Amino acid sequence: MSKKKFYVVWNGHERGIFDSWERCKPQIDGFEGAQYKSYPTEKAAQEAFAKEYWQAVQEGKQQKTVPLLFDDLDADTPRPIADSLTVDAACEGNPGRMEYRGVWATTGQEAFRLGPFEAATNNIGEFLAIVHGLALLKQHQLKQPIYSDSVTAQAWVKAKKCKTKLQRTVANSAVFELIERAETWLANNSYTTKILKWETTLWGEIPADFGRKG
Repeated sequence: MSKKKFYVVWNGHERGIFDSWERCKPQIDGFEGAQYKSYPTEKAAQEAFAKEYWQAVQEGKQQKTVPLLFDDLDADTPRPIADSLTVDAACEGNPGRMEYRGVWATTGQEAFRLGPFEAATNNIGEFLAIVHGLALLKQHQLKQPIYSDSVTAQAWVKAKKCKTKLQRTVANSAVFELIERAETWLANNSYTTKILKWETTLWGEIPADFGRKG
């Protein structure tokens, strides 16, 4: 039998503490920028809810050690930076239904998740995920690096331009609006965040992976 958990929703259709995933899930489904986290006891959930979301998440990360994923590596294998934000995208078809997210490597907790969007590509999702991560880290004055497994997306971010060949249509207009916002953010903001390549061949799938391969 799985242990009972309590779920704090800081930003969702309804804010509060919920005593089951079944009650929590409707509060965050389809809610852009949902902020939530599970806790093992009601007391821990109440203490977290009394704080700002980012304060609670940061305190939780400080209590974690390097995840087992990294401990499984050979002694001679260079390790990724555990305290990091990892980003990834998934796309069903090319173009197809695309979504992207950011996941804290130390906890596996989602930092953000957007989509699905129609008639988009994986590269676009990877680009948007990196820029979303950059904006989030800068907004909250966080120093973690960002890991992405997409060389193409990293090059686009460096160029401050999403160099997709995809044509804009009615179906994907929402995606192109996000692209325009991302490019505007890159043009108007400086940042010190390191954007690093996730070495899949050494470390396995990136923690933000959607697990839909194969």
